[in-house]
Amino acid sequence: MTRKGLVVVNAYEVFPSVSHMVKRLQEEFGIFNVALKVKTSADCLAIIKDDQEPLDYDFGIFLDKDIYVATMLEKRGLRLFNSAASIFATDDKMRTHILLSDSGIKMPKTVSAPLRYSKKDNPVFLENVQSELSFPIIAKENYGSQGKGVYIAKNEKELAELEEKLAFIPHIYQEFIASSSGKDIRIIVIGGKAIAWMERESQSGDFRSNIALGGIGRAVSLDKEFLAMAEKAAKTLRLDYCGVDLLIGKDGEPILCEVNSNAFIQGIEQVTGVNVAEAYVRHILEVLSL
Repeated sequence: MTRKGLVVVNAYEVFPSVSHMVKRLQEEFGIFNVALKVKTSADCLAIIKDDQEPLDYDFGIFLDKDIYVATMLEKRGLRLFNSAASIFATDDKMRTHILLSDSGIKMPKTVSAPLRYSKKDNPVFLENVQSELSFPIIAKENYGSQGKGVYIAKNEKELAELEEKLAFIPHIYQEFIASSSGKDIRIIVIGGKAIAWMERESQSGDFRSNIALGGIGRAVSLDKEFLAMAEKAAKTLRLDYCGVDLLIGKDGEPILCEVNSNAFIQGIEQVTGVNVAEAYVRHILEVLSL
C-alpha cells in the first residue's frame, strides 16, 4: 500500500531553498514508494466549521510557519512534522529563549522590548537596556529567518534609531558575542540526534554569517558539548527536525543563537556530504511505524 504525505508551503512566496527541499524530500520518499502532494497554505484553509472531513494523508510536512493552518491540520487528524506546538515555540525568538531558559543552555543576555501601542516614547526602556547590555548591541525582530531583521547598534544614537524603526514590531536586544562575529555553527538535528553540522562565515565583514547573506559554509569537527547543546535544545522544544545555530564564546564554548524549525538543507548537504533529506525521511517513517 502506497503511503501519501502532504507538504505545505507558503501561499504567497516559495523561496528556491524551499523548492529544493521539497524536491529532495520527494526524491528520498520515492525510494520508499511514498508519494508527496504539495499544497500551499491557501489550499489548506484554517477554517472553523462543523463536520470537517478527515484528511486523506498519512502525514504532513509543514514548511510554512502559519500556526493557525498547522493547528487546524492537526485537529483534522494529521501528524505534522514539525508539530504546530514546536513551530510556535521556535518561530518567535523571544519565546524560544524563554522556553530554553533555566535549562542549562547558555544564551546571550536578552532583553525583550515592551509591547507598544502608540508613538508615545518612554526613554526608561532604552536606559534599562543600556544598563544591562554594552555596545555594540544586537537587535532582532522576533520573527524572521536567513539573517533578515537582525541589526547592530554601535552607540546610543543608533540604538534609539533602531527602537524607533522597530517600534511596532516585536523585537529583542541581545549582548554582542564578539568572539563569534561573522561566524557561527549550524547543526541539523533530526529525531533528537545531531546528524550534520558546518561552520558558516561571512565573506564581507558582516556580523551575520548566514549563507543567504553571502556567507560560506565549511565542514568542521565539533566538540561534543556543541552537539549536546543542539540536541538538548531540539528535545526541549520537541522538534522532529531543526537547525540549531550556535555562537562561539570567548573560551570556545557554545552559546545558543537561535533554533530554526524549517532549516534548509541545500548548503549543508553540499558542504558535509550528509544526506539530510534521507535522514529526515527515515525519521518520519520510523515515527509513523510506532
